[in-house]
Amino acid sequence: MNCREVEARLGAYLDGELDAAERAAVGAHLKTCAGCTGVLDRLRGVRTAVKNELAAYRAPDTLRMRVRDAVREAAPTVSTPRPPLWTWLAVAAAVVVTAIGSWKVASDRAAATALADELLAAHVRSLLPGHLTDVLSSDQHTVKPWFNGKLDFSPPVPDEAAEGYPLVGGRLDYVGDRLVAALVYARRLHRINVFVWPGPAEPLAGEVTRVERNGYRFVRWAAGGMVFWAVSDLDQAELDAFVRLVARADSAAAP
Repeated sequence: MNCREVEARLGAYLDGELDAAERAAVGAHLKTCAGCTGVLDRLRGVRTAVKNELAAYRAPDTLRMRVRDAVREAAPTVSTPRPPLWTWLAVAAAVVVTAIGSWKVASDRAAATALADELLAAHVRSLLPGHLTDVLSSDQHTVKPWFNGKLDFSPPVPDEAAEGYPLVGGRLDYVGDRLVAALVYARRLHRINVFVWPGPAEPLAGEVTRVERNGYRFVRWAAGGMVFWAVSDLDQAELDAFVRLVARADSAAAP
C-alpha cells in the first residue's frame, strides 16, 4: 500500500474495522513510514481530546417533572372516574415525542462532532510535508479543471488573491465516507483548507456554523447545492472575512 491508500484506512484501522489482510498491510506500512505514523498519532490525539471533552446528555429536570406531572394528572383516583383510553395514549405519545426529540438533538451533536474530528484530522494531515496539494497552482482555471473526472461534482474555485487570500492549489480528500474536494488558500504563513462536497444546501441556506477545537477554527456554510467547511488556525476575524469573500463568490456562481 502507498501512503494515500493507508491514510484513507487509518480511521478504520484505529477503530478495528479492517479485515485481517488489510490490517496487516496497514500495520506493515506504518512500521516503515514515519509520515503515516505521525498522522495516526494525531488521530489518536483527536480521539482522546474528543473523548475527554464530549459531554454526556441527560434529560433536564424540567422535562422529568413535566412527564411525572402529566402521568399523575392522568392517573385514576377513588373520587374520580377512570380517564378514557385516549388520555393515556396522549400522555404516552407526548413522552415518546419528547424522547425522540432529545435523542435527535444528541444524535445530531454526535454526528457534527464526528465530522469535525474528520475535518481536523484531514487539515492536520495536509500540513505534513508533501500532503498539502495534488495540484499546485494559484490559477483557478488550472485547479478547477483538475478535478474533472476525479469527482462526481465540480467544485467552485474562487480566486481571492486580490483580497489577500491567494489560492495555493487543490487535492482530493476523504471525509464523511466520500471523496471531497479540498481547496487550499494562504494568509501569510497560515493555510486554509476549504472542504467542498454536494449536500442539502437548502436547509443550511444563510446559516453559518462556527466551531473551535484544539486551536483550530471551523466555519460551515452552503451555496449552490454544495456544503463548505473552512478549517484554519487563523484568528476568527480573518477566517470570517475569508469565508464572507468565498461565500459571496459561491452565491454569485450558483445557478
